Order: sequence, then structure tokens, then C-alpha cells
Amino acid sequence: MQNNLPTYELLGIDYTASDYENITKAIIEHASQHHSIGLSALAVHGLIEAYQKPSLHKLINSIHYVVPDGQPIKWCLNYFYQANLKDRVYGPTLTWKVLEKANDKNLRLFLYGSTEKTLGLFLENIAKNFPQIQLVGHHVDRFRDATKEEDEDDIKKINQSGAQIILVGRGCPRQEIWVAEHIGKVNGVMMAVGAAFDFHANTLKQAPAWMQNNGLEWLFRLIQEPGRLWKRYLFTNSAFIYLILLKIVKLDK
Repeated sequence: MQNNLPTYELLGIDYTASDYENITKAIIEHASQHHSIGLSALAVHGLIEAYQKPSLHKLINSIHYVVPDGQPIKWCLNYFYQANLKDRVYGPTLTWKVLEKANDKNLRLFLYGSTEKTLGLFLENIAKNFPQIQLVGHHVDRFRDATKEEDEDDIKKINQSGAQIILVGRGCPRQEIWVAEHIGKVNGVMMAVGAAFDFHANTLKQAPAWMQNNGLEWLFRLIQEPGRLWKRYLFTNSAFIYLILLKIVKLDK
């Protein structure tokens, strides 16, 4: 199925250059028709993971919409391609905007991933703010790869629920792998939105707007979870800066 929004390649990944309004509109249209569509809100960490792992790179590029979750991605698309993006497409914000429109359309929603606690709190928040959404099911993350039989059961469970939008919160890149591998199997729009589960369950705090706008959300999250995230940001941020500088040097020659 074609992505009719403009796409630009950055370090081998084809990013969809869109704003919240247009990507939300596309998601709702596909969901209303039960199209099997994948979306990833991919920031620097996921981009570098894909750059370094050819198999992951191929899977992510099979996803219909890969939107620029991080400010640095948006800056690069604007610098290299004059994409004229006024804002990034941040996964948690996109999730909320999609839920607003899904509420208007009385669409069916399924949550896949995260912990029982986070899912419960997220579901409560959705029910409170979007009473017209039909919450048709959820599945707690196993935090491991499913067996073939388990995966077939998951697909059957989601499809039998009639879900039109499936929010996937398994962490990057596990969620992107899951979405890519289930295109054509799950009859709905699968959105890999990661931290949106925790933020909208209020189990994690979001960075202040000024930090988000200046590309410093990584620092806020690092302060919150230093033990888990220091290696990620040390290596992926450094690799990203190096690769982008190389790209700029080549462009200037």
C-alpha cells in the first residue's frame, strides 16, 4: 500500500515528512477500512540501531510510515531536504491526537505490550478521556519472542477483536520488528509508539516543553533512568552526530 506523503532518506531510513494533522488523518482513514498498516515514531536511537543492523534496517523500511519522532531528525530533514517541518511527530503526542480522532469515529482499539500495571493505568486514562473509543482488548508483553503458536494466538486474538488501531509499546526496536513482521497478518493500523504507554499511564514524566523543543528530551530521560539509558545515549547520540557531520562534509564538497 502506497504512502502518499513525501519521504526522505536519512542514514538509510525512509522518513515520512508529515505534520500531526496529515499523519493522523492517514491513520484514521486506514483504520476505518481495516487496512494492515505499520507506523513507527522513530527517534535517534532507533535510527542508529537500524543503521548498524542491516536486518533491522530492512524491516523498518518495510513499515509504511516512519515519522520523525526526535527534534534532531526533524532538523536533519529540514537541513538536507528543505522539508519545512515545523515540528517533529512525537510518539506520545501523535498517540493522543489519534485517540482524539478515533473517539470521534467510535473506532476499536487494542493495546499490545508493556506491563500489566502500565496497561491498566493507560486503559483507565483512555476510558476517562475518550469514552467513545471501543476498548476491545489488550495483551501484556512477554518480554521475549513469542513462539510460533503464541504468535498465531496473538494474531487471532487481535483480529477477532475487530481492532482497527493497535498501539504497540514494546520498546525500540522490538516494537518496530513486531509491527513490520505483522503487516499483512493483523487487520488494522499498528503504531509503534513505545514510551507513549508509560507517559499516558503517568508512570513516567515527560520532559518540559523547552527541553523537548531544543532536542534535550534524551537528557531528561537519562536523569530519570541513568542505569538503563546511559549506554544508549552515549553511543547512539555520538554515532548520530558523527554520521551527520560526515553527511554534511560530503554535501559541502
